[in-house]
Amino acid sequence: MGINLIRYLLEKGHTCISYDYSDTFDYPEKDDRRVKILLGDIRNFDRLLNAMSGADMVVHAAAALPLHNREDIFSIDVDGTRNLLSAAYKHNIERVIHISTTAVYDITNHNPILENDRLNGLNSYGEAKIAAEDVCLEFRDKGLCVPIIRPKTFIGPERLGVFGLLYDWAKDGKNFPLLGNGKNRYQLLDVYDLCVAIHLCATLEKESVNDIFNIGAEKFSTMRDDYQSVLDVAGFGKKMIGFPATPMLFILRFLEFINLSPIYNWVYETAVRDSFVSIDKAKKILGFEPIYSNREALVRNFNWYLDKLDAINKRSGVSHRTPWKQGILGLAKKFF
Repeated sequence: MGINLIRYLLEKGHTCISYDYSDTFDYPEKDDRRVKILLGDIRNFDRLLNAMSGADMVVHAAAALPLHNREDIFSIDVDGTRNLLSAAYKHNIERVIHISTTAVYDITNHNPILENDRLNGLNSYGEAKIAAEDVCLEFRDKGLCVPIIRPKTFIGPERLGVFGLLYDWAKDGKNFPLLGNGKNRYQLLDVYDLCVAIHLCATLEKESVNDIFNIGAEKFSTMRDDYQSVLDVAGFGKKMIGFPATPMLFILRFLEFINLSPIYNWVYETAVRDSFVSIDKAKKILGFEPIYSNREALVRNFNWYLDKLDAINKRSGVSHRTPWKQGILGLAKKFF
């Protein structure tokens, strides 16, 4: 998300500071004088405080994802959030935009999910992001403007993660497995639309944006139909193949337990359910109007993947920027 946001903000005439734990800022923007690149850990308060000096506002998108261990997730996602807000408070930076997640919601909630619906983190990541939001509310009470954005799973250029599995199988002319029949409605979000929402929270009146907002695509269909669009673009005539949900969930839980699954529980537990949020509040208060549908976002991301395939194949990891290791699914791929 970071590089997409930098590009969006540069187009809007802003200058940016990128503060990141990773030293892999190898984008063309590294040579742009309007971008200052700083390496650092959000848990290092003194370094973070120095990095934020002179900033007008901060977008907080640093997080340890569910594939990290619980200790790192809480130290980065919760303690790091407190560090960042403390530094902003010390520098009199009045506005910090916190990027949360819809993984804070109880997966048994009704759909569409509203911002005031029940929270219940399914894993360490969800629990930590709820705790991080609580820290944000503490600093609101101290006078900071802290818009909280809860985006649906977002995709777009530079972002892969679990979607790298779908794109890899599609470009190799494989069918792709689905949990269940795929008739559940599952909302996604294009990263460009997320950047638009962030910019709105950065520029509108503080009294309006100092709130919590769900952000997601407005146009989406079933998981089967939307994901099929990628296989259609690949051009091999392949299909999404459904498998009975109950036994597959049991298998995935076991594979995750023995570290052979490339996906974590929030992904597969929600993949068999309807999962979509209401964006009415963001539309009414922010004037948010998403451009991309699920299908358009998936195809846009797939085309970027194909264009950058040589570079992508040289890396893997546990961030959203890299394709995740396929684990035992790499073997299953041979039979599709």
